[in-house]
Amino acid sequence: MDVVLATHNQHKVDEFQRMLDERMPQIRVVAHDGPEPVEDGVSFSENALLKARAASAHTGLVALADDSGICVDILGGAPGIFSARWAGSAHDSAANLALLIDQLRDVHREHRGASFACHIALVVPGADGATAREHVVVGEWPGSLAREPRGEHGFGYDPIFVPEGESRTVAQLSPEEKNRVSHRARAFEALIPVLETL
Repeated sequence: MDVVLATHNQHKVDEFQRMLDERMPQIRVVAHDGPEPVEDGVSFSENALLKARAASAHTGLVALADDSGICVDILGGAPGIFSARWAGSAHDSAANLALLIDQLRDVHREHRGASFACHIALVVPGADGATAREHVVVGEWPGSLAREPRGEHGFGYDPIFVPEGESRTVAQLSPEEKNRVSHRARAFEALIPVLETL
């Protein structure tokens, strides 16, 4: 069965396929080749649903989409849905990271709590292009923020995020370690029972 992933990023398609291969090898993940909707939702769930609905409507297939980011306690959950463009609309990962580090420069360790969040939406098409079913699952990865970047792996905010129970940042974990316990892995684990109902 083909499932369309609402992304033009082949690396993300490959990542979803690897996770599915372990549990549901009968599903093939394909990239969405249609237009991307404006992500004007006010939550991760809303943005994931916007993308999944658009991909399902365009292809007629069951669609998946994820929206994720970092939520910093002392910033009231920001950057949140603005994680990819925290320093501006250019989606500059280095600038986003530098701005967040600067904003937290004088914040003491006990107030540097944060979490990564991933919301995955599943949209199942019905007759005449209408949506038959929608589901959203959530994965959260709690931790705290280091004062300076550490590590060579990962991307985005990984160099300053220290998962709960760890002394290393995500960028110091191997990709295999990260993929086993990340917010995306946790959301994906919650998604499997939903996929099994298809």
